[in-house]
Amino acid sequence: MNTTFQHIGIIHSCFTEKFGIPRQSGLVSEAPAEVEIFPPYNREEAFRKLETFSHIWILFVFHAIKIKDWKPCVRPPRLGGNQKVGVFATRSGFRPNRIGMSSVRLMNIRQEGSCIILSVKGGDFLNQTPVLDIKPYLPYADMIPSAAGGFAAAAPESELAVEFSPQALETCTEIEKQSCPGLSKLIVQTLSIDPRPAYHSHRPVPKVFGVKLYNFNIKWEISDDGILVTSIENC
Repeated sequence: MNTTFQHIGIIHSCFTEKFGIPRQSGLVSEAPAEVEIFPPYNREEAFRKLETFSHIWILFVFHAIKIKDWKPCVRPPRLGGNQKVGVFATRSGFRPNRIGMSSVRLMNIRQEGSCIILSVKGGDFLNQTPVLDIKPYLPYADMIPSAAGGFAAAAPESELAVEFSPQALETCTEIEKQSCPGLSKLIVQTLSIDPRPAYHSHRPVPKVFGVKLYNFNIKWEISDDGILVTSIENC
């Protein structure tokens, strides 16, 4: 039996490439995104009372995965990227159906002309992610304090200290004044959870990296002291 789903909208995210996207929702609590709803689903009555919920579930498509075949086993980053587990024991995108789900904080719902826009924070979405469905987060049903989390029982423990070079701090301050308030906090949260592939975390040799947020390329390097943001450039 085959089932066809219609995309009800698209996500406009600050994460414009896969590298740097947090591995779960909520890890970068200030990460902003907007969900644009397509016709004919952009009807005000379809979202009536949704604003009374603080959080929502978004079901989406892992649209940037180019490999067509699914994988029965994957290497989750939480296990260092060197142990295989079953794909259904993970949230990997390499699944038979490329469906993802994330809980996010609902900031507001607004109407712009014929468009319905949901502003959210805390997502782990790549820009232009297609949306399949939206559901309210129900604390009494969705939060289970006694649940076991397997090999990912707790949030990542190691957070790296993030500092800005004088030049990067000056550039960031100017950008925040002009067009992008909160950029420095977004950079700190994104980098502090170490976006590098798992196999890099055990390499002591410093290396320069770049991560894209909005239309900015954030250059940074890592050492024993943490992370230093060296420059912020337009892409």
